[in-house]
Amino acid sequence: MSILVTRPSPQGEDLVSRLRTLGRVAWSFPLIEFTPGRELASLPARLAALTDTDLVFALSQHAVTFASAELNKHQSSWPLTPHYFAIGRTTALALHKESGAEIRYPQDREISEVLLQLPELQNVAGKKALILRGNGGRELIGETLTARGAEVTFCECYQRTAIHYDGAEEALRWHSRGVTTLVITSGEMLQQIWSLTPPWYRENWLLRCRLWVVSERLARLAKELGWHDVQVADSADNDALLRALQ
Repeated sequence: MSILVTRPSPQGEDLVSRLRTLGRVAWSFPLIEFTPGRELASLPARLAALTDTDLVFALSQHAVTFASAELNKHQSSWPLTPHYFAIGRTTALALHKESGAEIRYPQDREISEVLLQLPELQNVAGKKALILRGNGGRELIGETLTARGAEVTFCECYQRTAIHYDGAEEALRWHSRGVTTLVITSGEMLQQIWSLTPPWYRENWLLRCRLWVVSERLARLAKELGWHDVQVADSADNDALLRALQ
């Protein structure tokens, strides 16, 4: 089994390195890269305006990384006043390391629906909720909090940008290297590799690969695009993916 990991740097390279240490054949093929978000400069002032009844949500490690860099640039720090939430354990650990604050996160699946089940988020009427994210995504969190009476604002801390490849050249490369397993961690990347791959390679290689994804939503999308062998990892972090791939 040869494994193609499409998640961005540095997580993709880290997972490939760990797989190779275990004797697996694995390759890194990042499909997107990250750049600062359009609203990042406004973050220090927006955080400073929050009170002890307000909420902050970090929806990825990348949101934490870019937000912390911006705060450091302005010699600011994460305020301890608001209540902090993260989409999952890995993001929570990153946010705790940067802020020192207590971070609440779902203990089960790292998805929006489970996060929104936390007891602390059931009575949020009149509270401000600042959601730190990339360029789009996780709309359900904002919509649900708004429906529960919170005043929701988003801060685009980073942008996801597709990396351009020659699709025929890359398909030939990975097909000839015997790739039979793909790791894809977002719908954006799933659609990207499907579109990037020429029709012949799509039918005779790509859609015949076993596909590991990180949510039931992604699994449904993959099946709609034509994959048959779709597996769902416990969560999106590298530890869970490594367990799945073993």
